[in-house]
Amino acid sequence: MRTLLEALSTSAQGLLRPPHITRRRFFEIAGSGVTASWLCGKLRAADETAVASATPRNTVKNVIFILLAGAPSHIDTFDLKVVPGVTPTSFNPTTMNGLLWPAGLLPRIGQHLSDIAIVRSVRAWALVHTLAQTWTQIGRNPAAALGNIAPHIGSVVAIEKESERRPGQVFPTFLALNSGTAAGPGYFPAQYAAFKVTPSTQGIVDTTHPADPNGTGRFNNRWNLLHALDDPLRINSPFGKDPEDYDNFYTAAKGLMYNPAVGQAFTFSDTDSERYGKNSFGNACLVAKQVLAADQGTRFIQITLGGWDMHSDIYGRLPALGKILDDGLSALIDDLRSSGLFDHTMLVMAGEFGRTVGQLSGAQGRDHYLQQFAVFAGGGIKGGHTIGSTNGQGSASAEYGWSRNRDIKPEDIEATIYSAMGINWTTVRHDDPFGRGFYYVPFSDTNVYGPVDELWGV
Repeated sequence: MRTLLEALSTSAQGLLRPPHITRRRFFEIAGSGVTASWLCGKLRAADETAVASATPRNTVKNVIFILLAGAPSHIDTFDLKVVPGVTPTSFNPTTMNGLLWPAGLLPRIGQHLSDIAIVRSVRAWALVHTLAQTWTQIGRNPAAALGNIAPHIGSVVAIEKESERRPGQVFPTFLALNSGTAAGPGYFPAQYAAFKVTPSTQGIVDTTHPADPNGTGRFNNRWNLLHALDDPLRINSPFGKDPEDYDNFYTAAKGLMYNPAVGQAFTFSDTDSERYGKNSFGNACLVAKQVLAADQGTRFIQITLGGWDMHSDIYGRLPALGKILDDGLSALIDDLRSSGLFDHTMLVMAGEFGRTVGQLSGAQGRDHYLQQFAVFAGGGIKGGHTIGSTNGQGSASAEYGWSRNRDIKPEDIEATIYSAMGINWTTVRHDDPFGRGFYYVPFSDTNVYGPVDELWGV
């Protein structure tokens, strides 16, 4: 959509011409790659069924999902295990809110332990970064039968919440900040892909043009001319879904132009940036808060913070990245609380897997490991407690802490998000291109996965 904004701004200069863009490039813009909706032609209204009796909790309006890409060390952060002679004394292990906590590494989050729930019995399925990161975002095996057409969790939220959008709401339902490699919408229409933005003090560029500062002159004339020339090919197009998707992107992009709400939500001052740590992650957290406060239709926001893949020199690198997370997340919780959004917004944070336990490697780092953690907050989540526990080393779950009495998997986290948003996680759509039926959460018919209801203290 960013490219479309640039194209629209350029057209205001009198350079209107048919967009010279390849089919391949269009789907790169759409964020949907080879799994776009053209695989199945025009996506019909889904014949949805629920294959199991389920009652979603429906406690939240919004979700902010923070992906800690690269896989943080669980035993050095949210499941602290002090390894004699290894754990730095600067981590200052301290009992806070009943938990052993690295007060020297994450001091500000430590002050918010009463707001968050830490799930320690999470175990990943895979140890390859790209595979496991995609798995975390789509809630299923990307290499399975429908994995290559599976939409992002945020895309499912977007399509399910489409009917709740009010007239005048122009922000995309699914926003991805600092998430250029976020998973796409799968076989869903391109309009449900993430709108990918890298936050900047300048906001979203190319939403106005100096030659037409109000958008009522040359820009508007060119927009009308565009439709006069192209509508026969864009609307009910004889060429199928692709040109209609293209037209939807132009229309969505136009809604963001000359719109004061866009500037208010996506720009920020140096002072506010400073409160969040004055870095890319902090700025993303700040913009996420402002976007939700604008109430312009955004319901699911992904923020990605990378850099956690510390195979070497982990204790030389972790303090700096820990501070970035500490400053940004704690400021986000503070602002969500003060704005009244905390009770209506669920924060979910996880990496794609964990890291090895015990002694460091020869390179003074930690390698890939299945055991990991997840963090939840807001939206009625019971803060100040943990779900599950690990053994003394942190190598495996000692207690699972929930009703299914097993490790918690990405599919369970996916079901938890859907339940909190009021979406039936057992839904099966019968509009997938292969005619197999697309389960929002895999194997819903056999009740393999489900929400972690214990997060709400039940």
